[in-house]
Amino acid sequence: MIKKETTIDKQETNEIVYFGKDLPDEYAHSEYTSTLKGANAKAKANASQGLGVMIEIASNPKFRANDKPKHAVNAANGWYRYESRFALLVYDNKGDIERYNVFQVYMIIRHDLNGKKYLYDLINIKKETSIPPSC
Repeated sequence: MIKKETTIDKQETNEIVYFGKDLPDEYAHSEYTSTLKGANAKAKANASQGLGVMIEIASNPKFRANDKPKHAVNAANGWYRYESRFALLVYDNKGDIERYNVFQVYMIIRHDLNGKKYLYDLINIKKETSIPPSC
């Protein structure tokens, strides 16, 4: 179950990030999501189960001012892009865990006019290739 709020980088910033009403629609129907195919589409769908943890381990925030009139209120204070990661289990034919597929992702956080930060979407999902399969 996803809590309505969670913190980003507890050790560094202790910021609160909320899950807003627009998250489910944007997460499932964004322009980026519509371009996903195959493993990355499946990865994004399954990543939703770990959003809270992904926010907690997020790092390297990058700020960008809002430049679109349609987000004049809900992102009036701009956008943040955080790096995060998640792993999905891969099972063998017997149902035993064979390995983990690790993915890197950017979490898009909007900074609302009310001063709160809301998770908006996950983008740029990339499978990590630096981890050997035996791990």
